[in-house]
Amino acid sequence: MTDQVVEAISPQTVQRTLANHKLKPWRKHLWLSPKAPRDAEFCRRVKNICTLYTRNLAPHEKVLCVDEKTSLQPRTRKSPTLAAGPGLPVRVEHEYERKGALNLFAAFDTRTGKVYAHTAERKRQKEFIEFLEQLEREIPARITKIHLVMDNLRMHTGKQVQAWLEKHPRFKFHHPPVHCSWMNQVEQWFSILQRKRLAIADFVDKAHLADRLQAFVREWNQHAHPFNWTRKSVTKIMAKCELNKCEVSVAMAA
Repeated sequence: MTDQVVEAISPQTVQRTLANHKLKPWRKHLWLSPKAPRDAEFCRRVKNICTLYTRNLAPHEKVLCVDEKTSLQPRTRKSPTLAAGPGLPVRVEHEYERKGALNLFAAFDTRTGKVYAHTAERKRQKEFIEFLEQLEREIPARITKIHLVMDNLRMHTGKQVQAWLEKHPRFKFHHPPVHCSWMNQVEQWFSILQRKRLAIADFVDKAHLADRLQAFVREWNQHAHPFNWTRKSVTKIMAKCELNKCEVSVAMAA
């Protein structure tokens, strides 16, 4: 069969052509560009996060993965969304009204799966500190070391946040390397949230959206579970590091 441009083509022909070339364009896989540095600092950060996820924690420790899901819009539909019926899917009006946006701050407990959440209309150090204050209130005082895994955004490392940390020594920040957001387990939870609560965006206003987000968190926490972290992905990345500059043992892959 000769491949060429045609005016029309059947789905079956497309399927056979893709299969013949072993192509699956509907699939995607995130990968780390070879241009990203894999030096000693990269290795140190990856190993640190991996250790936090896999070692036995002391009774006074907790590891939380923190991030923000930003610009969540209510998208109020101009006609009511119709529920699914026999032989019919959920029907959603394609036109909607814009009513602003919310930001969701979330922390995922790597050992229990419990989620802590806070919504805010803006995403600044001020709102992030509000979330930290919430964690401070809700996490029992017997937990004297709270490890927070998060990216290295200015909002997470600014002067206001640093001043807050000095007054709250039980919190310790850990930052994965650049381009390693896949190491933050709350991203997996955000994926679940997106599929189960936000796939159809139809909320009356921001207050309704915030209420539904908090309701989802409460429902999740009733049946919370951790994610099974393995070192398989880490091993693939570490194998490409400049091992002569890294104090990383091959045994890490075991």
